[in-house]
Amino acid sequence: MRAVARVVAVADRHGRTVLRELRGESPLLLRQAATEEGVPTVYVVGGAAGPLAGDDLRLSVEVGPGAAVRVRTVAASVALPGRPGAVSRMRVDAVVHDGGTLHWLPEQLVAAAGCDHVAGSRVTLAEGARLLWREELVCGRYGEPAGNVVVATSVDHAGRPLLRQSLAVGPAAPGWAGPAVLGGATATGSLLVVGPAAASGPATVDGGGQLRGRVLPTGPGASAAWLPLAGGPAALLTATAPDAHTLRTLLDPAGVAAIDPPTPATATGPTPAAPTVSAAATAPAAAAGPRALPGAGGSVPDAAGETGWVTAAGRR
Repeated sequence: MRAVARVVAVADRHGRTVLRELRGESPLLLRQAATEEGVPTVYVVGGAAGPLAGDDLRLSVEVGPGAAVRVRTVAASVALPGRPGAVSRMRVDAVVHDGGTLHWLPEQLVAAAGCDHVAGSRVTLAEGARLLWREELVCGRYGEPAGNVVVATSVDHAGRPLLRQSLAVGPAAPGWAGPAVLGGATATGSLLVVGPAAASGPATVDGGGQLRGRVLPTGPGASAAWLPLAGGPAALLTATAPDAHTLRTLLDPAGVAAIDPPTPATATGPTPAAPTVSAAATAPAAAAGPRALPGAGGSVPDAAGETGWVTAAGRR
């Protein structure tokens, strides 16, 4: 199955964010939720099971100057096996212009036994862009071994590389569960913060006034570290955990200062036109309402690179 989805958010003349384009195909169906504090939220709704081996799925997000958008998924994505030798792929491309804000907060990617999946993300940020980007990977469903998954993330900021990281798990990646990678953990992920909030995270300052990374306290079987990144006002929180619930707790942005989206204008004017929506199928919105997401100004439903930092991080 092949599917393409696209989100384009722009600021209108009153400073309010309008979804100029909201277009999807099954299984990548896009639904706009209620606006929160002037910022629209878009949910990716799975219109079919998968990704299944052989699927090629692509999602692009563009945030214009002064606009802000949150993108979430209504449920975890389970990578499943298919015909022998086939690989499933999910590609996310995001562009955030100067003054734009993107919160990318999907649910987990689960590597089911027998799957062969590649998840790639490419993010391009202007110098004044702000980003909150969370990825989480769960290695296998309950009681089963992990399938083969490769998760690769590339982020550029102001025309320079900011982050390059890649993680491979499963039978085709020898040593992935060993102490050099996940150390026996079955869930891993990261939270990338780009913007003023990055400097106020739980890092330490040395005698020369330079920010240094910090290993954070965790419970048994888990680990987490907060590291400032060279090349921009950015920091990366990475974590491993024995289960998805513990991982989410470690990667909750509650401990990170808010990344404030542009303040919505108070001027009155005509109501922005509704976005154009095109989908191959329909699906209901999430049944449960969102709960507050501390520190991110939003809500959530109830690499050796030029930075000099290598991390094992995955998509949830």
